[in-house]
Amino acid sequence: MGPASEAELETRYAALEDGGHLISAVPFREMNAKYYRQRVQDPTREKPGTVVVDTAGRFLYLTEPGGTAMRYGVGIGRDGFAWQGQGIIHWRQAWPRWKPPAEMIARQADLEKYSVANGGMEPGVKNPLGARALYIFQNGQDTLYRLHGTGDWRSIGRAVSSGCVRLINQDVIDLYRRVPHHAPIVVYQSPLWDATAGASERAGEG
Repeated sequence: MGPASEAELETRYAALEDGGHLISAVPFREMNAKYYRQRVQDPTREKPGTVVVDTAGRFLYLTEPGGTAMRYGVGIGRDGFAWQGQGIIHWRQAWPRWKPPAEMIARQADLEKYSVANGGMEPGVKNPLGARALYIFQNGQDTLYRLHGTGDWRSIGRAVSSGCVRLINQDVIDLYRRVPHHAPIVVYQSPLWDATAGASERAGEG
């Protein structure tokens, strides 16, 4: 744990070729350092192998055995396009096709060409889902909520997307490798410290 060295960050966020696509290097020095991928003490109180999205803090945690977690900086949905609750990462895909839901197409008619009926947008670095997508289901139903990659590193730490959680492509590739099959996911809209404290109090642990 602790901050990564300059050399480690250079390697972590370097350009790479993946699945026939060239991912650009991330100018990490221009980012807020707190959003760098790093191992931290786990603040979530969730069992190992759980994905926790701290929407207010703009972090995603993947909990690990021994009280640690991998923490990633994220961009999140704008007000009015946010989801919260518990679910399962039911499906995941490398270099996915993007198929905007009907509700999004209704707001932006020019997206019709990428609809499910039209086969979606081809995979690639310009695809809004980036290098990886993890699909969140709740009670056996697709929530239409995704964890996915982005080449727009400036969006990390901001509320810019239509509800989904975005990670730098280099980070979502790392997360994809680590997430267990059918991992549980918890998404908090309230600050994580308040949410976990409240959960503990309701469970009689506080």
